[in-house]
Amino acid sequence: METRNNLNMMNLSDDEFFNELRKNEYARVDAGKHVYLDYTGGNLYAASQVNNHHEMLLANVLGNPHSTNPTSKLATKMVEESRAKVLQFFQAEDYYCVFTPNASGALRIIGESYPFSQDSTFLILADNHNSVNGIREYCNGKKGTTKYVHVQHDDLQIDEVLLNDALKKTPKSKANLFAFPAQSNVSGVKHDLSWVSVAQENGFDVLLDAAAFVPTSKLDLSVVQPDFVSVSFYKIFGYPTGLGCLLIKKSTFEKLCKPWFAGGTVRLVSVVTQKRFLASGHERFEDGTVNYLDIPAVKIGLDYIESIGMDRISRRVRSLAETLSAELGKCQHADGTPIVKIIGPKDFSKRGGTMIMSFFDKNGNMFSYPEIEEYANGMMISIRSGCFCNPGIDEINSSLNQEDMSGYFENQNPDHYLGSEKEVYEDMIKFFGKMRGGTRISVGLATTSADLKKFLEFVESLKNKFVSKKIASLS
Repeated sequence: METRNNLNMMNLSDDEFFNELRKNEYARVDAGKHVYLDYTGGNLYAASQVNNHHEMLLANVLGNPHSTNPTSKLATKMVEESRAKVLQFFQAEDYYCVFTPNASGALRIIGESYPFSQDSTFLILADNHNSVNGIREYCNGKKGTTKYVHVQHDDLQIDEVLLNDALKKTPKSKANLFAFPAQSNVSGVKHDLSWVSVAQENGFDVLLDAAAFVPTSKLDLSVVQPDFVSVSFYKIFGYPTGLGCLLIKKSTFEKLCKPWFAGGTVRLVSVVTQKRFLASGHERFEDGTVNYLDIPAVKIGLDYIESIGMDRISRRVRSLAETLSAELGKCQHADGTPIVKIIGPKDFSKRGGTMIMSFFDKNGNMFSYPEIEEYANGMMISIRSGCFCNPGIDEINSSLNQEDMSGYFENQNPDHYLGSEKEVYEDMIKFFGKMRGGTRISVGLATTSADLKKFLEFVESLKNKFVSKKIASLS
């Protein structure tokens, strides 16, 4: 698959190139009159990816890899080709690639297997996805300590003083772990990857959540070498869903203590002695039968991304994000007050193609995120709203401190957990008297200028709308 050669697009400008790509690979978007601006939620797959994968499936007979018969050998060969492609794509010669159901599955392996103890500290940036936050339950369950390091309120970037202080003052242990995202899944902020080596120099193993970063930025693991990296493939190229990987640095591999075993993860098991020999390398953590029909599509997807070029994708996404941000800044009510406020740094060298924002009517009242999403739905615009499984960023944006949140959890209705997501949202608004959540817009490799224009038309239409229910106090 040579997209650029097949489409004769080698010498096109970026705008021409991606317009042609949209027409050839993503025609269904325009056919359905969609404006898709949720690339951080899930990337769009190219038509050629699906066609190539289906052709491969229809042309071959693949069997369960846990055998040496001809169909099993072929499946094993294709799975290992995809594994090799992943390692090559990330320049990860010093790593094992463990295929997982998703990025959350990769992170669960760390939670279950990292040797937390009462002497351990799990140091975690407040800007993290809940699948990373959840690892604290494993640390706390073994009587270890979880400490959060907050990001700066104004630009949502790492507070260097706070993080340096936390790294240096944490008691030394054989199992201290620092976790942070290469790119925020909410604000799009790209956190400085030099913190990987700084943390390691202070005695920490480092877990890098790369799920939001790698769809539009190059991650070279021959240069930056965290101990663990979590990845979700559909975030990079859309198809297939249900596949991710955990990249484990070979020098740290034996530090992980798998707490159980399953089919495919052991070399030998005895019932009468209750002994077992765990498999070595990636097989130790690939429980049961891997998704051998879909894993070959990972290589197809990565080949597709390489045919475009990650540098070109990065350049394109930054250009679109900068353009959208500048144009949104011009969207004003008749009295000059802004319709929209974008949260995060203004410098797009420090953020990806993801932006979180709030919208206001002409009286200065903030629209709730369900209202904005409902309006956008009516114009066939796909955006995302809520807290995005990142409570730390939402608490910062909503100016909620530890006392506020403790008060809420202590005073919640016993039936609270039984409510729907909408009911929980409304319950929190009522308790705090503050709006929660936000609206997230994210551009990607299939975004065109026409998409941005339609979204800007949507924002301008808010001039004629009013907040349906005013919240008494907004931060």
